[in-house]
Amino acid sequence: MSAISASQALGSSGARKALVLSAVVFYFVLPAFVLPARSQQPLPDGNGKETVQTVCAQCHGLETVTRQRYTPEEWRRVVNEMVAQGAPLTADQAAVVSEYLARNFVGEPKPPAVVIAGPVEVTIKEWTVTPGARPHDPLVAPDGSIWYTGQRGNLLGRFDHKTGQFKDYPLKTPDSAPHGLVADKEGNIWFTAIDGAYVGKLDPKTGAVAEYRMPDPEARTAHTPIFDQKGTLWFTMSGSNRVGRVDPKSGEVKLATPPTPNANPYGIVVHSEGVPFFTLFRTNKLASIDPDTMEIREYVLPNPDTRPRRIAVTSDDVLWYTDYARGYLGRLDPKTGKAAEWASPSGSKSQPYGITRVGNIIWYSESGVQPNTVVRFDPATEKFQTWVIPSGGGVVRHMVAAPDGNLWLACSGVNGIALVQIKNN
Repeated sequence: MSAISASQALGSSGARKALVLSAVVFYFVLPAFVLPARSQQPLPDGNGKETVQTVCAQCHGLETVTRQRYTPEEWRRVVNEMVAQGAPLTADQAAVVSEYLARNFVGEPKPPAVVIAGPVEVTIKEWTVTPGARPHDPLVAPDGSIWYTGQRGNLLGRFDHKTGQFKDYPLKTPDSAPHGLVADKEGNIWFTAIDGAYVGKLDPKTGAVAEYRMPDPEARTAHTPIFDQKGTLWFTMSGSNRVGRVDPKSGEVKLATPPTPNANPYGIVVHSEGVPFFTLFRTNKLASIDPDTMEIREYVLPNPDTRPRRIAVTSDDVLWYTDYARGYLGRLDPKTGKAAEWASPSGSKSQPYGITRVGNIIWYSESGVQPNTVVRFDPATEKFQTWVIPSGGGVVRHMVAAPDGNLWLACSGVNGIALVQIKNN
């Protein structure tokens, strides 16, 4: 096991160009949660202003900068990431720019994690992946290997837990920004290319990648994939407001659009009868799609301020979701329409994100606290238990349960992956 440091997390990748900086660095604060754009707003005077105007504006509009609010430490990290992606800044200039941005566009520090003791014993182990890869989603493959999408490194990574060996599989299309991934029964790794407008399939034996392009030019942001019981691949398209499916046999891609405009389909699961359910992140809704007709049905959650991000489904086909905006864990029974919610342990700013289940126990991560947490919720007792992630986590966007009942996390901000070993769940 190797320690994860901030310098490792900000390691140079070279695989991504500075031109895509805004999509990579600022993508993660979605429009629903940033301040309104203030086009043409002049920058405040001060040391660093001219550098920001000449360098930052090469890749994105200045309003992309001025509407952000970060702590000084976070601004230093953002600027270092800019440099790692090719922004033409010397070390001295980067320091000046960081100080300028922190002085003029400062945000509140993240709230501290709340630790709740309980009966379950957990051990968290972490590994650093290829410098600059920035893992987004994890996967446990049928052969037991651990995979992750190297979003910034334009690669898929494989980790052999038994030997501790990593192997990278570069993608053939530059700047694809692989996002989600899932394995089929043959061991092929399917992934979504959120900047590449396609769904891909990697053959780990040969490294060959097949690409399934979108039939609609407006559909560009393939987000999270999942297989149903018949072997059909379903996927969400967050920024394009689409849900799609791929027939692996024919390669045919079909898309559907939710009734609500700009709804942002995000996390997705399939319940026991083969129906995909997904979150509509810019709304207070969940949705399902008929696997035959592709008709979409929306389910309105009680609180209008709810913003469900990721989703899990228990054996009784009840849906569980993380309410990123309000700091809640939510539950919806689509058969009855009955909903319930519980405040996440670290509060309203905890930003619950990645979620899964082991048996009927719900596990998720709070991404808005420092350090990030792993949270256990027992629906039978309605009790929480929490643990902090040693490295800080740096935002756990997704987690998956392994067949042995343990969890794997992708810790994006610290460029690592983590194993959560659960001894008495």
